[in-house]
Amino acid sequence: MNFLFLAGIFRIMNEGGPTFMYPIFLMLLTCIGIGVIALKKGDESGKLKELLSHVSLFALVWGFLGMMLGLINAFDAMTDTSKNIATPMLAGGLKIGLLSPSFGMFVFLVGRLFIIGLAVKKK
Repeated sequence: MNFLFLAGIFRIMNEGGPTFMYPIFLMLLTCIGIGVIALKKGDESGKLKELLSHVSLFALVWGFLGMMLGLINAFDAMTDTSKNIATPMLAGGLKIGLLSPSFGMFVFLVGRLFIIGLAVKKK
């Protein structure tokens, strides 16, 4: 992998808030690991599919929690009448606020793709 690509990934993860982005990244790795194991070894009991479903849904909700807390902080800053908030600053803050739910949605979709793969393999 290219060093600049990795640097860009870590920059985006830090911009989105490390408190939310790094756990979502760990959930992505968990979903990929569980999905690969389930596809290779099979999942007769359905426990891996259920675990995959729970982890991917948790990533989605964790991302939206990050967005909500970020928006609450942004609205608190906007209600402070002593600060003049410029439109570019507001747009930048909204962009950053949308990074964690977007990443959470991506992890959710990855988990769902593995679940679809397990359903297709089972038939």
